[in-house]
Amino acid sequence: MPGRMRTSEDKERRVGVEIELSGLSYQKMVSLTAELLGGEARETSRYVSTVTTDLGDFVIELDSEPVKDLDLQDPRLPESIRELGGHAMDIIDAAAERIVPLEIICPPLPFSELPRVETLCDRLHDAGALGSREAILYAFGLQLNPELPDLEPATLVKYLRAFAALYEWIKARHQLDISRKFTSYIEPWTSKYVDKLIAEDYAPDITAFMEDYLQENPTRNRAMDLLPLFSYIDDGLLRRHVKDARIKSRPTLHYRLPDCDIDNPAWHFSTVWNDWVVLEEIVANETDLNELVMLFRNSRKLSFTNLTTSWKDQTARWLESKGYV
Repeated sequence: MPGRMRTSEDKERRVGVEIELSGLSYQKMVSLTAELLGGEARETSRYVSTVTTDLGDFVIELDSEPVKDLDLQDPRLPESIRELGGHAMDIIDAAAERIVPLEIICPPLPFSELPRVETLCDRLHDAGALGSREAILYAFGLQLNPELPDLEPATLVKYLRAFAALYEWIKARHQLDISRKFTSYIEPWTSKYVDKLIAEDYAPDITAFMEDYLQENPTRNRAMDLLPLFSYIDDGLLRRHVKDARIKSRPTLHYRLPDCDIDNPAWHFSTVWNDWVVLEEIVANETDLNELVMLFRNSRKLSFTNLTTSWKDQTARWLESKGYV
């Protein structure tokens, strides 16, 4: 757990978790999740179920809007099509469950309750769940939505600087599968934006902070997506740059980089979470953060060291020397 567990309002920080996987049927996933979490499952729409637990509502769904919305039994269709619809849907369902990820969307969970997500992932592994490495057509992720301790611009700058400096190291540890490398979901921020972010004198107010980011990154497809956070802070300003109905307002970062490698016996949810905590601890140590950002700034200049040693390797050595890993 990070050192800072509570928000500026003295409430325990929370985190949303989204897990994409395959290898289990939709119904098996729903029943197993309900059993493991001690909850009650109910179907809310086609291929979408809610499991009500003491922690809140977990949503299990097939991550494909066209399949979820397809209804060949619609009474408005000709009877001849409806007669064939049941057989067609069986075929469509069988195919969809093989190539479209199932997704577990957790409610915002107190940090202290995350061991239950660890147990859930381990049990799903035991039941035969498959992750991103199973086939090249899979591109399954494990996404974190950690609540920030406060929304001061200086705090946001610290988190983004730490992530920019750690990006290559984290990517090497958690972005494993070639299929996700060919997608646009996990692009880094633009180089121009990173240069502005890590400049020594960068200290924007919240409006300038949002404008700087959105001018260079007006998209959800970033390894660290700030659009939900910006919607929470100033939705009007956000919508002047990005018009996307999928953006959900929340006081969190949206960390999209890691693969879900759930069928790997050496992988656990805590594998991803504990590396996020490394970032949290660096943010909390201003001296170390400033040193890391200075080294990162220097790594972007032309020098013999930078030509012969990757920034990923430099980061790994620095983290080890400071006792973070």
